[in-house]
Amino acid sequence: MKRLITELYVRDNCHPFKASLIMWIQIPMWLFVSLALRNFSFNTSGSNADDMVYKQLQNGGTLWFSDLTMPDSTWILPVLLGSINLLLVEMFALRTMELSRFQKYLTNVVRGITLLMIPLAASVPSSMALYWVSSSVVGLVHNLLLRSPTVRRLFRIPHTKTDSDTPYKDLLAAFVAKYIQKK
Repeated sequence: MKRLITELYVRDNCHPFKASLIMWIQIPMWLFVSLALRNFSFNTSGSNADDMVYKQLQNGGTLWFSDLTMPDSTWILPVLLGSINLLLVEMFALRTMELSRFQKYLTNVVRGITLLMIPLAASVPSSMALYWVSSSVVGLVHNLLLRSPTVRRLFRIPHTKTDSDTPYKDLLAAFVAKYIQKK
């Protein structure tokens, strides 16, 4: 059995480590950038360079979050973060394949973490919340683009049995069936 699995990895070029490699880069990067933004927002070092960055963060915001060193008092960024992340989780949960019991459990855990991120994002400097929202938007765009048959052809991503010719219509139909027309 082990030999067959190894042959499949070689034949299909799909070792599990390759799938998790991006996670081992992305999570530490997200954490370190978040911590750096927090440190810049609190200006704890007292160096001239950090003072300059701190002043830029204080005056560099826009719209309702003009001071990026302060938390978003309107909660728009935190709620936006939670909404985008919940949308990402639901896009995963609405796949055409049936989820295993473990996948359902994990999906619910991620939903809970997403909801806990809302008050957390409301208590950190706006620079961090804005970074988190931006990161989530990029993830959402990647998710949507990689569903597109045109994009998949363009990047020569092989067609699988579960791929749809109308992924966005299918996603909307699954959402309506699960949440709006629920009996």
